[in-house]
Amino acid sequence: MTHLTEYTLMSIKSLFFDYISSESLQNSKTHEEYFVSTLQNAMNSKDAALFKYENHKFVLLAATAGFYQFNRIVKQQNRVEMHDHEVELLIPGEFLIVIKEEKNAFSKEFYEKLQSECDQFLSYFIRLFNKKESDAKHKSLYQLTEKLHSTMSKDEVLNQLIFSLQTMFPAHLFYLFLSQDNENIQNLLIKSLDYEGNYGNEKAMEAYLTGDVQWELSKHSNQLVVYAPLKGNQGVYGVLEVTQQNQSDLNSDVMLIITSLAKAAGNALENAKLYEQSKKLVSDLQLINETSQRLNKNLRLIETMTFMSERIMRSFSAEEVGFYYMNEERQPRILPGSTPFFHKRESEPYINLVHSKVSQQLEGMFMGEVRVNESSEFSSLIAIPMIQSEQLKGFAIVLHSDSYFFTFEMFKLLQSLIHHSTLALMNSMLREELEQLVKTDHLTKLHSRNFLDESVQSSLEKDRQGTFILMDIDNFKQINDTYGHQVGDEVLIQVAKIMKNSIGEYDIGARWGGEELAVYLPQGDLAAGITFANSLAASVRKETVPTVTVSCGVAHWREGRHDTLKRIIMRADKGLYNAKESGKNCVIFQEDIEVE
Repeated sequence: MTHLTEYTLMSIKSLFFDYISSESLQNSKTHEEYFVSTLQNAMNSKDAALFKYENHKFVLLAATAGFYQFNRIVKQQNRVEMHDHEVELLIPGEFLIVIKEEKNAFSKEFYEKLQSECDQFLSYFIRLFNKKESDAKHKSLYQLTEKLHSTMSKDEVLNQLIFSLQTMFPAHLFYLFLSQDNENIQNLLIKSLDYEGNYGNEKAMEAYLTGDVQWELSKHSNQLVVYAPLKGNQGVYGVLEVTQQNQSDLNSDVMLIITSLAKAAGNALENAKLYEQSKKLVSDLQLINETSQRLNKNLRLIETMTFMSERIMRSFSAEEVGFYYMNEERQPRILPGSTPFFHKRESEPYINLVHSKVSQQLEGMFMGEVRVNESSEFSSLIAIPMIQSEQLKGFAIVLHSDSYFFTFEMFKLLQSLIHHSTLALMNSMLREELEQLVKTDHLTKLHSRNFLDESVQSSLEKDRQGTFILMDIDNFKQINDTYGHQVGDEVLIQVAKIMKNSIGEYDIGARWGGEELAVYLPQGDLAAGITFANSLAASVRKETVPTVTVSCGVAHWREGRHDTLKRIIMRADKGLYNAKESGKNCVIFQEDIEVE
């Protein structure tokens, strides 16, 4: 071997060594191009190319610019023929080197030596590069695993998984198979798991159900498709689909990294789900606790129900909320706090549906596609019965126009909320019933005397005038003696009903005591009071059976007279006495009198 060839060979080896020792091991394409360029320059050749022999054919890895200008390249198993050009061919091992040069510039011995050195360089370099690449990927795997486990968002876990895999393995395609309860917030490549097997993802479903990695050859492209389950300690949360483009063989190193990442993502998803569930549980408990505390503050019924309605609307994103109690006839009656929809006739089909179901089964209803009629406005429905001592006391209805809007977790939460609230709601209703009994006369259903006194006193403090009418049923003892006390009670009820039908919305009718009744007209002037009393007396004469009459005493007060409740009552009582003395069945207005 001549000095030139020795020098050339040493120069090439030196360049190879310097390159390996440098920080240039970042890109496999770079070292292939460097290799070809080094050979071309060192040997002063026109063009050079590097082939790799795999899968029974030569694959071009890199070449100088002029190499691509050859008219035609014929690749055979053990040679590469360049038509119409003089080339030198190194006998291939794993790699094949083609050099275009002047004929007989170097000896066969040189080419054999060069081939040996090139094979050693390429083999060593590729092992070195693969190791560095593997180390980098394992480092990335470790860093990504740490990041996944520090993430408490399911969507961020999935987004980070796919982004990292696409970065590490750009030659692969990645999809996620997830169950239908996952939302595609991050716009990832997501497919739904088909539990019925109608869409050709049987292997994905098998991986999801068994928790084991599955693979198959694509029927269309003959590419390998791997299904790696996203598996945690408590279950499988999805499946990662990996397609190895232009490959039909399993790359074990790549699959080890991918399946390791899938397992890490499965554990991270599980942790994120548990974290979200714990947050949701704390939030639900806070809602129940806060509601229970608020309901136990002895609020008025309307305040209680309005609070419940607002909390349900906010916590469940409901569009309509209705509350109903069962009356004495076991029919539903609306409670205050219900949203406007339930005061309309359009709500009746929903109410009838719920009443029928909960009355029979005493269980809640959870429906995602309600169709009560052809024009149904709402599709999602939750109904929870209010049960006390195993008896249906009422029910709550929650509606939304979207189909399947409410989750089963929402249903269970509302169930718990109504269950914890029922006792407080019933107590609030009972308290108001007792208050109503206290301020209402049991027989006539008119207000009690105490309630009338409080109302007149309040009017004295805020109004400018008012009229008080005290009346007595004439000859009531004779009615009792002639017809009996039961008929006497019926007469009282008839007169009370005539009174209730005669007074206005803000007027107050009360039973004063025995057969005496009273009416107070807030803001009523004297003329209106006398007219009302005469009209009432005429109606009583006309409508009662047996026929009775009433005597009335009228008292009026106005701003500036410094009247008191006692003075007003005494004037009305004096007027009533005068009416009785004047022959009964008449109305007497009493002017001011002296009060001791």
